[in-house]
Amino acid sequence: MRTKIVATIGPASDNKETLKKLIEAGVRIFRLNFSHGDASRFVDIIRFIRELEAELHIPVTIMQDLSGPKIRLGNLSVASIEVAKNDTILLGPIGAATDEMPYLPFDYPEILESLVCDDRLVLADGGLQFTVVERRSDGLVLLKAANNGIVTSRKGLALPGKATKIAALTAKDKKDLADGLILGVDAVAISYVQTPDDVREAKNIIMAASKNIPVVVKLERRAAVDRLQEILRETDVVMVARGDLGIECPMQELPALQKRIIRACNAASKPVIVATQMLLSMVNNPVPTRAETTDVANAVLDGADCVMLSEETAMGNYPVETVEFMRQIAIEAEKLLLEQHVLKEPDEDKGIEEYLAYSACLLAKKTSAKAIVSHSMSGASARLVSARRSPQIVYGLTPEAEAVKHLNFSWGVQPVYISDITESSHLRRVERFIEKAPQFQPDDTIIITAGQPKQGDQRRGTNLVKIYRK
Repeated sequence: MRTKIVATIGPASDNKETLKKLIEAGVRIFRLNFSHGDASRFVDIIRFIRELEAELHIPVTIMQDLSGPKIRLGNLSVASIEVAKNDTILLGPIGAATDEMPYLPFDYPEILESLVCDDRLVLADGGLQFTVVERRSDGLVLLKAANNGIVTSRKGLALPGKATKIAALTAKDKKDLADGLILGVDAVAISYVQTPDDVREAKNIIMAASKNIPVVVKLERRAAVDRLQEILRETDVVMVARGDLGIECPMQELPALQKRIIRACNAASKPVIVATQMLLSMVNNPVPTRAETTDVANAVLDGADCVMLSEETAMGNYPVETVEFMRQIAIEAEKLLLEQHVLKEPDEDKGIEEYLAYSACLLAKKTSAKAIVSHSMSGASARLVSARRSPQIVYGLTPEAEAVKHLNFSWGVQPVYISDITESSHLRRVERFIEKAPQFQPDDTIIITAGQPKQGDQRRGTNLVKIYRK
């Protein structure tokens, strides 16, 4: 299977036996959701995964998912407030309660100050919607209900399409990230990103810890989608987080928006994950719905590198069966994808590296090569080859352990850690790997990409493509 599966760990999957079954079923990336705990909760889970990596000889990536600035109401003075369409209600600072009409406490002054008439507010993941009618002189905001519903304490609140001044990394996130780096996470996903500065802030924390792990931007805000090209220049991986994105944007626009985001990521050679409710019915059922199978297949056909499971593996009754089903759906979709594959030349504004990756794929096609083997320190050359969606499996060789885990996000790439680097020539390292690898038979043709610096030259970028026959 070329498409990578991301599985969220929770009560249904946090034991070593189930984790092993999930890896054997096809999971290559595990998501640790820091919205439901701090680093101490994941110590044993990380230890289990590392033990299983050594036992199964399969590189597994651990992705820390930071909770981000989830905007919530405060605690109501009553158990709940029932709201009917066209009812009015007040929103304001905690402690500003009034007997005038029902009141929602909200401790985000920067957001209250930014609200203007006709702004939309959405509660409870889209279940209850309001429109701003007036910002009053007493600091309270008058809202009008657009539908019926019930409000309870601590409900999440969203402002579709409106940028806010709240940074993506909270104090909790910064601590969680620092703790996660100590525990040895392989990637970090940041929530509610709005600007490239949010990505740079996370990278600065990672660099300060002398680490070099990829940052995954979760596209949940319209503001981030509107600045996608800028964010793509900063991030390493993108996640189409359809839950919150489906609140920020009209639901009917979401399928086309998903396709546009994936297309942009493919063009930038940045891995992209599609997430949220992919096989949600399998939380309680042993088989998915027909619509869900089509959804997973379409994500693969659209060009997703990874597909992600959340509740299905975190709290579902059939975590392993869900992964197995997703794997089979992806395999069938990949058959159609490869049948329709057309190798496209890079755009004229692309650099030499993109043209080398294209040349490798073109040679693989013309020679009916068994595989493409890419050696690089960062794994960038394998990611560039992956973006061209070549029918050949891509072996990404690197002596950098962090790069191995990064490559797990890329479609069709099998990461290979080169532990013996006594051979300084990158090309000879690749040739030695091919000669020893049992999956390659005598007379097999393999396309090699590597960086071959001149003696005394420190440049290590990819600069050669070679046809090699075992």
